[in-house]
Amino acid sequence: MIYMTEKQAKKAIIEIGQRMYVRDFVAANDGNISIKTGDNEVWATPTGVSKGFMKKKMLVKVDLDGNVLEGTNKPSSELKMHLRAYKENPDILSVCHAHPPICTCFAIAGIPLDAPVLAEAIITLGDVPIAPYAELGTNEVPEAIAPYCNTHNGVLLANHGAVTWAEDAFSAYYRLESMEYYAKILLITDKILGKQNKLDEQQVDRLLFMREKFGIKRGGRPVT
Repeated sequence: MIYMTEKQAKKAIIEIGQRMYVRDFVAANDGNISIKTGDNEVWATPTGVSKGFMKKKMLVKVDLDGNVLEGTNKPSSELKMHLRAYKENPDILSVCHAHPPICTCFAIAGIPLDAPVLAEAIITLGDVPIAPYAELGTNEVPEAIAPYCNTHNGVLLANHGAVTWAEDAFSAYYRLESMEYYAKILLITDKILGKQNKLDEQQVDRLLFMREKFGIKRGGRPVT
């Protein structure tokens, strides 16, 4: 397992937070980011701080049980979700959670992102299911995402937002961007244009074969 150094992880968290903020994936103090830097070490964003205005000294290091190892700020209560992902799948080294507007609308409506209409989305995401509603800050949240950590690259959180994970920090963030783009395509084609030319089983099979060749380990199959 190759981990980021602590210096690299801190820099990445700050940069990803700024990207989330400028793309309107978060408002006020929403969202959280974490990176695993050791077998039992995770650097994460603090609670109550805008992702667009973080400083490295604000970040906090915890172990996989959530005990603070370094830093003066408190970690987000939603860090439980990140830590559960790391425990469920040791390949996961970074988790990003935000409230991208269109993804969040799909999450509120209870509509998964699973239509086979966009080749890139099939390769990078597969399908994006809806994790059941869970009360914020409780152990219900990690329980809700646990079943998907070994099979998918992220989920929509019912009436909440979106969460993605990956083997490195920027891949986890890029999946969040891809998820929002996919949601936008589905919204426009289905609800505005009222027409989707969906790929058939054989076309999806070929794309899933490409995904395997690209080394993408997870990702469900869209509904054909």
